[in-house]
Amino acid sequence: MKTTPVIYITQGQCQISLDPDTEISTILGSCVAACLWDVEARVGGMNHFLLPFGAKAGVGGSLRYGVHSMETLINGLLGKGATRRNLRAKLFGGATMSANLGNIGSDNAKFAQEYLANEDIICVAADLEGPYARRVLFRPTTGHARVMTVRMTDVGVPIDIDAVLPEHRTNDCVLF
Repeated sequence: MKTTPVIYITQGQCQISLDPDTEISTILGSCVAACLWDVEARVGGMNHFLLPFGAKAGVGGSLRYGVHSMETLINGLLGKGATRRNLRAKLFGGATMSANLGNIGSDNAKFAQEYLANEDIICVAADLEGPYARRVLFRPTTGHARVMTVRMTDVGVPIDIDAVLPEHRTNDCVLF
C-alpha cells in the first residue's frame, strides 16, 4: 500500500508542490492558511501566516505576515508554471482562540479574502473564523482539501496516564 507523503508547515512557512501524491498540512488557530493551485498546470501550494501586516510599513519580508506570505506563494506558483488567471484558492483558519487576543483571527480572515479579491483570484471555498482550531490537509495539484476542527475539549483535558496504561508504568518518573 502506497503512503501519501505529507509536508507539514508552521507559522511563517510556505510550500509549493508539483507532486500529485503529496499533501501539505498545517494546524491553525487565529492564523490563516491560503491554499492556492492552478487548475490546468496542476501545481499548488499553501502558506501559513500569523498577522496581516508587520508593525511598520516595509519592515522585513517575513512570511509571518500575510502581505509577504501571499506574494511569496503566488510568485512561487508562477515560477513553477502556474498562470494567474487559472489560480484558485481555499482559505482556512482565523479562529478566535481567546478573547484576550482581540480580533486577530477575524483580521487575518478579512485580510486574506480582500487580498484574493484585489488580485482577482477566485476563492472557491473558505472555512474561516469561529471558536475552533483546525487541521488542514491540502493536495496541491488538485486543490482537494480536508479540514478537521479541533474543539477546546479535544485538547488540554488532563488524562491520568497511569489509569489508561497501568501496564506501562515502570517507575515514578513523570514526563511532560
